[in-house]
Amino acid sequence: MRKFVWSMLVLLSVGWGSASAQEIVSSDTTVCEVNQTPQPTDDHYRVVTNRFWDNWFIMGAVGGHMFAGDGCQGVSKMGEHYSPDFYMGLGKWFTPGIGARVQFGVGRSQGHSDFESVFAYGEPFIENGKEYWRAKTDWWDISAQAMFNLSRLIYGYEGKNSERLKNQFIFTVGIGGVHHFNTPARRNEWSGHFELQYSRFFSKKKDWSLDFKLHSILYQTNFDGKIGGQYTPWDANHGVAVGFTYYFKKRHWDRCLPCENPVYINNVIAAPATIVNECPEYGVLEFYVFFPNNYSGRNDAPTMVDAPVNAIDYLASGIFTQTKFDNTDAVAQRLASGASLSGLKTSDIPTQKAGEAPEIAGVTRGYEMSLSPISLSMDAESMNRFKEQTGYYYAPMYCQGNIWHYRVDTETAMQKLISEDNYKEGQSFGLNAHSGLGIVEQNMRPGADSKLVSFADIYAAVENNKGNVALASDSATVGRLNEIFEKGRLLYVVAEGLATSQDNYIGENAEEIGLERNKKLAYNRAFTVVNWLKTNPKFKNMPGNAFLVNALVNPVVELNDESVQGLNAKVKRSVKVRIFYAID
Repeated sequence: MRKFVWSMLVLLSVGWGSASAQEIVSSDTTVCEVNQTPQPTDDHYRVVTNRFWDNWFIMGAVGGHMFAGDGCQGVSKMGEHYSPDFYMGLGKWFTPGIGARVQFGVGRSQGHSDFESVFAYGEPFIENGKEYWRAKTDWWDISAQAMFNLSRLIYGYEGKNSERLKNQFIFTVGIGGVHHFNTPARRNEWSGHFELQYSRFFSKKKDWSLDFKLHSILYQTNFDGKIGGQYTPWDANHGVAVGFTYYFKKRHWDRCLPCENPVYINNVIAAPATIVNECPEYGVLEFYVFFPNNYSGRNDAPTMVDAPVNAIDYLASGIFTQTKFDNTDAVAQRLASGASLSGLKTSDIPTQKAGEAPEIAGVTRGYEMSLSPISLSMDAESMNRFKEQTGYYYAPMYCQGNIWHYRVDTETAMQKLISEDNYKEGQSFGLNAHSGLGIVEQNMRPGADSKLVSFADIYAAVENNKGNVALASDSATVGRLNEIFEKGRLLYVVAEGLATSQDNYIGENAEEIGLERNKKLAYNRAFTVVNWLKTNPKFKNMPGNAFLVNALVNPVVELNDESVQGLNAKVKRSVKVRIFYAID
């Protein structure tokens, strides 16, 4: 850490090889070392366990049951075996799939006895040549139960405020004690509890659920006063119940974050450094990568086996959403008749590096790589012309009523936007191209000690300078970058992600939830860019701990604009990258 701080101070002090001395102050920030093995944020079976007071719930239910005891066989009056009961409980989920609760229940069990037990009452009656009494016992029961959310154990945790898994099945097993009261001989016995519960949640917050239960409570065979019954090894209540459950805050789980060991740098002031003429030439390259709304590429994956999706390749040379309709004949028929395409099945297609994919006439490649927007029209003429050149029909991304005309993260695809125009990339300013550097410099104010280049220039230098990237980059700048990458020593790569405050969530704690969602987008964008550079052959000689993601205290820029396609919104959905290098 000391070596890192000192090296950064030297780099900043010398600038572009200047021999002048200056004082350097590094501001407060948090740095995440991304050389660690990250925990994936898109694994539905991995979450961060919560604190003790999180994920508690309270429940109540009413229902009825049928008592099955030793004296119930051979009696035709089965209608006298049914009774009501009531339950209430308090519990906690330790993980999305495993929890526990303490439950209190009170009720009455009634049936028949073939001898005059302490629970028998009234006059005896004869049936099938045998004498019987009516019997009843009032009881209360308290039990400790283990709970297993079968839906989440099978399908994984659906995430915070998700529309998924509003219907859940929960299996419960436990042990308790039952106490008889209102009888001449009060007794205590053991009880075993088994329950299958169906819960229907009212909203994606999953704070209230309506519960339907099938349950059995097994007792010692002397529950009805008769020991060692001939017919049943256990006395039991078998019943149904309906009730409600309320889940207290915090009621969700967070995904694992890729940064495990943050390093804090606190206003370190370095004394002026004296640079001798024999020092190498030090420099800083600075470039920005601009992203579509709700996209970071962190959990973007295709449905086809061995078909990679690379977020950086999509930004550089992707088309539309990289999604196609599976049934071309069905699309052709609906286009001819004017019918909607929304019900047809779609699948992802892999991204391709610039220059490796054939050019398609009239189709723009890359996000903000030119003045032409990336979203395509869904009219029949445009789609048929595209299909003639490629063999398939492009498709938007359908997600619970949303129709995205550009790529988005799967975990943000269900978020509702204010207007239909926001689901399309209808205008472009060329922010990722060399021609857009003037707009970038005016809006982002790059460091005075750095050389500003474009994302297209960097991509052309480290991947290839072909196709639309060759049109979007500057040949002289790419040549200088190649010289630095080939002859120089790359020292550090530092990335900072930004996001806008735009968020349409209006539920409980909307401001807090929107802020956290945008912070996550900002960090994930920076992480995507750093991982791209980290795995590139041009950066293979750099150690893993030389790649840093700055987790800014406030990476969310306040923006009062309903459109996510305006310039103010686009320039703030970005990642600032600084590459420190030296040429001997």
